[in-house]
Amino acid sequence: MWDAPMWDGIGTGGSVALGLCAALTLLNLVGIAVTACRLGRRNHRPVFPANAPVSLVRPVCGIEAFSEELLTRGFRLAHERYELILCVADGADPIVPLLRRLMAAHPGVPARLIVGDERISDNPKLNNCVRGWEAARHDWVVLADSNVAMPPDYLQRLQAAWRPDTGLVCSTPIGARPLGLFAEVECAFLNTLQARWQYTGEALGLGFAQGKSMLWHKPFLEARGGIRALAAEIAEDAAATKLVRAAGARVHLVAMPFDQPLGRRTLAEIWSRQLRWARLRRVTFPLFFAPEIACGPLLPFGLALAAAPSLTLAAGLLGLLGLWYGAEIALAARAGWYRRPRLLLAFLIRDALIPLVWTSAWMRGAILWRGNAMDIRTRGADLDASAGPRRTWRRPRPSAA
Repeated sequence: MWDAPMWDGIGTGGSVALGLCAALTLLNLVGIAVTACRLGRRNHRPVFPANAPVSLVRPVCGIEAFSEELLTRGFRLAHERYELILCVADGADPIVPLLRRLMAAHPGVPARLIVGDERISDNPKLNNCVRGWEAARHDWVVLADSNVAMPPDYLQRLQAAWRPDTGLVCSTPIGARPLGLFAEVECAFLNTLQARWQYTGEALGLGFAQGKSMLWHKPFLEARGGIRALAAEIAEDAAATKLVRAAGARVHLVAMPFDQPLGRRTLAEIWSRQLRWARLRRVTFPLFFAPEIACGPLLPFGLALAAAPSLTLAAGLLGLLGLWYGAEIALAARAGWYRRPRLLLAFLIRDALIPLVWTSAWMRGAILWRGNAMDIRTRGADLDASAGPRRTWRRPRPSAA
């Protein structure tokens, strides 16, 4: 693939650039291979207590494209002993009538609707979970977003990932059912990029919490400040990661992650969401965020071409790009994730956005989430049970139904 004249006169800088290109390509291919091997495998005996009852807490806000379908799934889980706690911050939220209708349609499922949040942080989702957590009757509690597509064995799959050293079990979201090109770009971000690095990190003993689905042993978290301790960071999953590690435990992932149906997305929505997540990662885990600039091929391939421009090298890099994206498609096929021919275009758009998102993440400190302005500067709060967030808001005790 390489011709001898191409190497003539490259110099030390060019050799370093080409070596970096090869190393980063290999690193990404190894990450894809590790994830492909990790998905679907359970290399431990189940240690979760048999028949243990579970409290499923779901914060809900507003009506989305798949709200009725996804919320209904929470009432149809194949688990004999679970309660469902639905949390809504505002009683005037248009989702409330749907929740009451679903509760009436499934009288066999112990379910409660808690209206009213508690302002313990700038994180609206965490505020919406506090009352539900405190109302949970069981020692095992799952905090799950309203847009998680729960299969019938949802709780069992979370429980199966529990190990003797576990402090928390999570699932990264997998983009599914996209409508339009930019929804496919979100699939490209969520699935073969972000999920890949989540599973690779876990395989290396660096599991990171993901707020979409979180299985907690309630006494474990209560001994360390309870759910209010998660207000130590603007992102509750970042606080959860640090809390679990400080306790000498680990974050583990389910054998196969759960879908998040996307529907239609716009470029502005993709940009806003990815920038928000990037800024949160930059503030909470800056040393891990800094190398993210190299997780796509644009940087290493661009450096190589700049160092040794030639048609032969360009052809070689196109071959490597085909290998890179072919491996991602193979991972999606292995996992049963979304894959269509246009996903290749989505990969290209994603990888063009990565350096822009990464650069923008270092420039500003504020984000907007569901219309809420959030200051993402770390508060430096102690995760010890005796410490809490620096600012605390209170509202009157909410109603429950």
